[in-house]
Amino acid sequence: MSRPLEAVLADYDAEAPLGEASTIPSTWYTDLRIADLERRQVVGRSWQLVGRADEVAAPGDYVTADIAGEPVVVVRGADGILRGFFNVCRHHAAAVMTEPCGHAEKLTCPYHGWTYGLDGRLRSAPELEGVCHFDPAQNGLVPLGVATWGPLVFAHLDAKPPSLEAHLGDLPSRLPPEGLGSLRFAGRRAWTLECNWKVFVDNYLDGGYHVPYLHRGLASVLSHRDYTIETSERFCLQSSPIVASGVASGVASGVASGVARGVARGGDGDTASVRKGRALYFWLYPNLMLNVYDGYLDTNLVIPLAVDRTRVVFDFYFADVGEAARAANQRSMDVSARIQEEDLAICASVQRGLSSRAYGKGRLSVRREAGEHLFHRLLAADLRRPA
Repeated sequence: MSRPLEAVLADYDAEAPLGEASTIPSTWYTDLRIADLERRQVVGRSWQLVGRADEVAAPGDYVTADIAGEPVVVVRGADGILRGFFNVCRHHAAAVMTEPCGHAEKLTCPYHGWTYGLDGRLRSAPELEGVCHFDPAQNGLVPLGVATWGPLVFAHLDAKPPSLEAHLGDLPSRLPPEGLGSLRFAGRRAWTLECNWKVFVDNYLDGGYHVPYLHRGLASVLSHRDYTIETSERFCLQSSPIVASGVASGVASGVASGVARGVARGGDGDTASVRKGRALYFWLYPNLMLNVYDGYLDTNLVIPLAVDRTRVVFDFYFADVGEAARAANQRSMDVSARIQEEDLAICASVQRGLSSRAYGKGRLSVRREAGEHLFHRLLAADLRRPA
């Protein structure tokens, strides 16, 4: 017999300081009830990245997305205002807009032809003669929250949510002076991982702990010794100087020197050639990462698919997306893809281990895992909040 959900939630001590803390228990990664609660209480109650500003620049431009199992559409109105709606027809619940993005003069459901304006109001409902007590004004698309930050478009399932600015906190002020405004979209890649979404987030937030052992190319350009971890109310910033020589300092001289030899042989030389300045790795609760280098950004959106399956979507942005920069940008995206592919097997391995009778919870590195500690405490607060 399974334990009561309240007992499972009580297994984690969110008050323990980092030096005394453990991870959240393994059951939080494998229990279907936790996954359902996260859908409603975590992802379903937070701002989620759904698209790019350039995709919805002109009146009639739209993007569709899924937030915690809810279909949404964001569209630029004829008045220039960006609006968000549940992408659910008020007649028989079909998706109104069926493409990932596009342009439309009106929003027409492909099932029975109900048509909505770009402002969400019902404009036409064919063959409803004789239907009593039907008010078109009360049957428009159901609105939700929408906001932008630089080139990024966010949506929230509440019609009147807390502001995106409040959600971001002081994260924007920690970006380089040019911010995100000068960057342009260059490409997208996506992976499906055989693990719970939190395994991927934990992996990202371990303060570079795993980098020397799993990511030899990345380790060759990051100064592991000078790697810093800072936490704020709802985000974590991991940062490291880029070692111009391609020879990393720090954790284990044997690992570092072996990496350097690999770079010298050209095995990971692209990493040093496409990563400049200082690496800034931002995680925004609950499931968004922004990796920033000079003239470069990639966003990582972590989408729970099932209790043991996760989709991660990478969007790449560069200051220069012209023809002359195309080859360098492609190399940069390839480096990121290689790093991501190195994480696939280890995340699946962790997921298998979380189901083992040999594991319940683990301890956290004070030096490296303050971000993971923040994540687990924020998660616990949301899961324990009254519905």
